[in-house]
Amino acid sequence: MEQIFNLYWEAIFDAAFKKIGDENVAQDITQEIFISLWENREQVIISGGLAAYLHGAVKFKVINHFRNTTVKDGHKAELATLMNQRYADSADDLLILKDAQQKVEEALMQLPERMRLVVTMSRKQEKSIKEIASELNVSVQTVKNQITSAMKLLKKSLS
Repeated sequence: MEQIFNLYWEAIFDAAFKKIGDENVAQDITQEIFISLWENREQVIISGGLAAYLHGAVKFKVINHFRNTTVKDGHKAELATLMNQRYADSADDLLILKDAQQKVEEALMQLPERMRLVVTMSRKQEKSIKEIASELNVSVQTVKNQITSAMKLLKKSLS
């Protein structure tokens, strides 16, 4: 594995850096790719050559990065808009918001442990369904089913 790392690290970093333009993010992506390769070495099937596999992983990680950044930026903008509205300045509204957040957390705690873990990984850690499935050694469909069931239970609990 060390030989693979030494042989491909620079090329993978360069590919990520060219697409991202941020050295720190490119280093993180490169590191994540090699960690994932190591952790999943027994399950990974490389059919088109290791270089092609690694460059495909760069593409996937870069897309994920931009998707997550866009989502986070969208949430930040939404939050800023909400915070700038008149009613958000009142102490009552802040208490209501805290109360709602607490109710969501309490509802999450009522979910079965595995379902709660899947929701936390999906919503709080912003992991993809594939990443969750891989980490938990379950199928993608199982993760989808867990999220769907959890959302139904949360809606029912919070209504």
